Amino acid sequence: MMTNQQVLSTYEAMRALTQQMVAAAGDGAWDQLETLEQRVSVHVQALRENEESVRLEGPHRLQKIALIKQMLEDDRKIRDLTMPWMAQLSKLINNTGAERRLAGAYGTV
Repeated sequence: MMTNQQVLSTYEAMRALTQQMVAAAGDGAWDQLETLEQRVSVHVQALRENEESVRLEGPHRLQKIALIKQMLEDDRKIRDLTMPWMAQLSKLINNTGAERRLAGAYGTV
């Protein structure tokens, strides 16, 4: 079971990681982004297993809400940065598949 302070510290750690994820996505550091995502997942799992028994009230609840909103904003920034790269990767994969199908149908030139 987590204490109120441990719950807030976990959310703060997740917020710090999502800020780093924004920077990694901006730099195109995809391996670092994945590593940071895995670290966030560890915190998420800890909260899933332990947060239910913790009741935050007053300023602690407001702090948690603010941290969640900041993480959601970071998530939006990360998606904005990664979507063009994902579209480019998808296009590359589709082009490679089309080239293979053409080569299989007509042979290599």
